[in-house]
Amino acid sequence: MTLPIVVGVDGSELSLRAVDWAAEEAAVRGLPLRLVYASLWERYEGTSLAEDVGKPSEQVRAEDIVATAARRARRRQPDVKVSTDVLSEEPEYALVRESRSASALVTGTRGRSGLAEALLGSVSLTVAGHAQCPVVVVRGDHDNQARTGAHGRVVLGVGERPAGSAAVRFAFEEARRRGVPVNVVRAWRCPAHESTDHPLMAGEPARLHEQQAVEALETALQDVPADVESHRRIVEGHARNVLVDASRAADLLIVGAKRRPGHYGLQLGRVAHGVLHYSACPVVIVPERG
Repeated sequence: MTLPIVVGVDGSELSLRAVDWAAEEAAVRGLPLRLVYASLWERYEGTSLAEDVGKPSEQVRAEDIVATAARRARRRQPDVKVSTDVLSEEPEYALVRESRSASALVTGTRGRSGLAEALLGSVSLTVAGHAQCPVVVVRGDHDNQARTGAHGRVVLGVGERPAGSAAVRFAFEEARRRGVPVNVVRAWRCPAHESTDHPLMAGEPARLHEQQAVEALETALQDVPADVESHRRIVEGHARNVLVDASRAADLLIVGAKRRPGHYGLQLGRVAHGVLHYSACPVVIVPERG
């Protein structure tokens, strides 16, 4: 069965930008596109209004939102098969459930002021922390194109995962589809308590942590395909800051997030949480099992 790319839409310009990006990505992958609007309008409007006008006003608005988004997607990519759905439930729960039968789930950021747009809405954050498929949060000033991005590269942040990381596989598959290289970044730091004031020992702790970062990067990439160009970087600094800096020259930033069975809290590490708020380009959160 071919799993669609699912987009959560709410009628905002930011969600329509996510539709643009997802339509491009669906064309790149040869996948159908599914546009979903979710809201608990029945809780607020009741049944009497539905009897008076045929449908609750919020449902009419929701159907108009998904129809507008579908027209926009078809204009952008006429060959992509587009379907829509309106769901009467909380958007966070609806989209997490949709992730179980999606190849990827795409959302926009939410906000009405300049400061708010720099941060992430609760729906996108919850979905990124619980979804069962890769989640793309479309951020940054870009042309909404997945096929031909402005920078011609994707950035992969490598953490502590061993070889076989889902995020590594996703990044190299995405780069192959786009025909661009992967910039693989591993940040490292020397903890303050390991430093020393003695001039003959000052560099030793740092060199040890740098070497460990090199080894972690090599382990993570030992099984990557040879037909995809990659560039490897070891950078000293906080991982979030290093990746946010790298995002300014990228079309896509990809990081992994652990999914722990039986854990019901937000399953995002500090790095993934940080780049979701501050990245200058779209971010992909790839679930890592175990």
